[in-house]
Amino acid sequence: MWTEEAGATAEAQESGIGNKSSSSSQIPVVGVVTEDDEAQGVFKAMDLNRVIKLLEETDKVGLEEKQLKFVKKLVQCYQNGLPLRDLAQIFKILNLCSGKIKNQPRFIESAYDIIKLCGLPFLKKKVSDEITYAEDTANSIALLGDLMKIPSSELRIQICKCIVDFYHAEPPKKHIPGYQQASSSYKIQMAEVGGLAKTMVQSMTLLENQLVEKLWVLKVLQHLSTSEVNCTIMMKAQAASGICTHLNDPDPSGQLLFRSSEILWNLLEKSSKEEVIQQLSNLECLLALKEVFKNLFMRGFSHYDRQLRNDILVITTIIAQNPEAPMIECGFTKDLILFATFNEVKSQNLLVKGLKLSNSYEDFELKKLLFNVIVILCKDLPTVQLLIDGKVILALFTYVKKPEKQKIIDWSAAQHEELQLHAIATLSSVAPLLIEEYMSCQGNARVLAFLEWCESEDPFFSHGNSFHGTGGRGNKFAQMRYSLRLLRAMVYLEDETVNKDLCEKGTIQQMIGIFKNMISKPNEKEEAIVLEIQSDILLILSGLCENHIQRKEIFGTEGVDIVLHVMKTDPRKLQSGLGYNVLLFSTLDSIWCCILGCYPSEDYFLEKEGIFLLLDLLALNQKKFCNLILGIMVEFCDNPKTAAHVNAWQGKKDQTAASLLIKLWRKEEKELGVKRDKNGKIIDTKKPLFTSFQEEQKIIPLPANCPSIAVMDVSENIRAKIYAILGKLDFENLPGLSAEDFVTLCIIHRYLDFKIQATHKQRELANKSWEDFLARTSNAKALKKAKRLQEKAIEASRYHKRPQNAIFHQTDIKGLNTTVPSGGVVTVESTPARLVGGPLVDTDIALKKLPIRGGALQRVKAVKIVDAPKKSIPT
Repeated sequence: MWTEEAGATAEAQESGIGNKSSSSSQIPVVGVVTEDDEAQGVFKAMDLNRVIKLLEETDKVGLEEKQLKFVKKLVQCYQNGLPLRDLAQIFKILNLCSGKIKNQPRFIESAYDIIKLCGLPFLKKKVSDEITYAEDTANSIALLGDLMKIPSSELRIQICKCIVDFYHAEPPKKHIPGYQQASSSYKIQMAEVGGLAKTMVQSMTLLENQLVEKLWVLKVLQHLSTSEVNCTIMMKAQAASGICTHLNDPDPSGQLLFRSSEILWNLLEKSSKEEVIQQLSNLECLLALKEVFKNLFMRGFSHYDRQLRNDILVITTIIAQNPEAPMIECGFTKDLILFATFNEVKSQNLLVKGLKLSNSYEDFELKKLLFNVIVILCKDLPTVQLLIDGKVILALFTYVKKPEKQKIIDWSAAQHEELQLHAIATLSSVAPLLIEEYMSCQGNARVLAFLEWCESEDPFFSHGNSFHGTGGRGNKFAQMRYSLRLLRAMVYLEDETVNKDLCEKGTIQQMIGIFKNMISKPNEKEEAIVLEIQSDILLILSGLCENHIQRKEIFGTEGVDIVLHVMKTDPRKLQSGLGYNVLLFSTLDSIWCCILGCYPSEDYFLEKEGIFLLLDLLALNQKKFCNLILGIMVEFCDNPKTAAHVNAWQGKKDQTAASLLIKLWRKEEKELGVKRDKNGKIIDTKKPLFTSFQEEQKIIPLPANCPSIAVMDVSENIRAKIYAILGKLDFENLPGLSAEDFVTLCIIHRYLDFKIQATHKQRELANKSWEDFLARTSNAKALKKAKRLQEKAIEASRYHKRPQNAIFHQTDIKGLNTTVPSGGVVTVESTPARLVGGPLVDTDIALKKLPIRGGALQRVKAVKIVDAPKKSIPT
């Protein structure tokens, strides 16, 4: 049996290194294990530094044999695991072996055996070893990726197997006293720290034609990509584009496509999605995806193939969200539109000839994904022509009809319902872009007929299982909801052809009828869906009636009744979160668009106490409604019957309308930071309406088509509207006002005077500017002072840090006595040459040399005089 000292001495003699007496405390302890000791699981001493020194030696007879022998002995020592404290030295030995492979091929086996050991558990003697040796471990694992450069298939595969084993950790074969297995995730964490993922991605370029090795590397990357850290590293190493371009490489096993698609999925989910999309948005990647998808669509019949096909389509859909992706250029958009519509619209294209979709789950999901990708693609306007050529509108409208047995595909009832809803939702995005196609397909008539069926009593047992079917189980609410969304999208295009066609087909009456029917049959279970439907109906009516008196007359008293019904809703429901707020906004919008301007409807609204209801809503003090309600009140006040209704209203505690309006004024001024004393009087008489926001705001240049801040102030805050309403009431004989109210009323009464005040200030500034100009022309001192101030301002505006090697061009004109800014081109009339001595004479010099003769400046020497014409001089 070996002792530690004897074993070390024997090894040293055998290697020819020489005898050195050393204690075990000075030698890294790993193990040469005898049969007896193996049973006890005890490591024996082995000097790893001497092995390293031996491998570093060259040019000795028989040295290679000794080196191989010692490496083999090393491998035998670590059959149960690798201690963390020895890892750095073991990997240095591995690195030395790999460096010898080119000239000494026998070292491939040695490197192979050491790499195989890396799949064994890492062992720690102390709990702190994982932290103490973290850097060594990370660097050692990173070396595995670098070794992929060695052109050995066996070595590369073994490296990949070793890394995959990180994710399938097994306990040590034998328990070793004094050692514990490192945590199961330790190797994975160190691989992240060491950046192993980057070198593995880079190794893909070395394996262009080696399918087996490529599949193993993809398997490694598949495991590595389960980590966000690794995905970020892989993304930076351009893994997405590198993998995607090889999707279509030949692979009988099918593993390449499966593993590649999963890696792409992980990269999209766990790293920067935008960056990955950018990497994939090139012609080469999209062509590869296109060919893969076409092959799977046309020739994939297994459950696995169909799943993979759908995965590829989802990845494509994500890429299509990038407007810079060349989807049209690579022909992918055209193919996707064809695949989405070939079942509904007959096509002679060879790609779909003889193709049929089954009612399997995968084909059903494919159909929905194709509808979804059309919505994404239509956001790119050049796609519109392809949508027209593919007859997308016609294909989608095949679903907008009451259910019947399908002739093309025998979808189940639940599947057909979901596809129907998805098709109508898709039409809401596509139809507004293809108005002519929508009208040629009789789109309005189809939708209105479908809505008529939705309202009918025909038995229909919907499933309501899908996203689009929410709230539609056992009823037709989902179908009605999406049909109304489609109509709303078309109405809000403000295309007169579409809206006129809708009105001629009785849409206004039909919408009012649907609304009244829903009122008569309340459904508390699906209240949120019902409220959404009612809101959309009112918005459609508003879009149709706005600026059309005849349509407002059709809206009539029946329309006013449904508006009044909504306005009588319990105010407490506005806080329920079910959608009453949206419904109320839609209702107020319909008052503005469908009632105001039509005197019979206005009178009926007043007769049914509509103004009282508006003031009740205003008294709720809901800021989001105030502006809109006050705007409606201003318009209603043009009707002479309105004033009596306003003055007759009483709120809680006998509050009057005038008191309510004045209270809202004070609240608005408080929120805007207008300065008032405790009695409500004006503090700053020079700026009586100025807000704290206006004081803090700097001058911001705005384009000509943008409203000024002053205009926005009038339109956004409610003071102008309150002034207008009280003005219609003549500011007199207003009941129920307190002393403070009268003070505020005086300020409101002078609102316009305080706003003209700004105009007076502008006039004063203009007058002062003119006076300054006159002073400069008549007073030399004032002119010189103005000139100095102008030069100082010009100098202050200049950029003083000049770029290196820049040439400075002097822009000042010496001797120029003007303080008026000049434009790009100035037309001047030259002073006669006889007075100044010619057009090229310098002003300063001329003034010094020219004597005064007869009251005018003349040159001493006679010159030929030519009268100078008028000139246009660029400045």
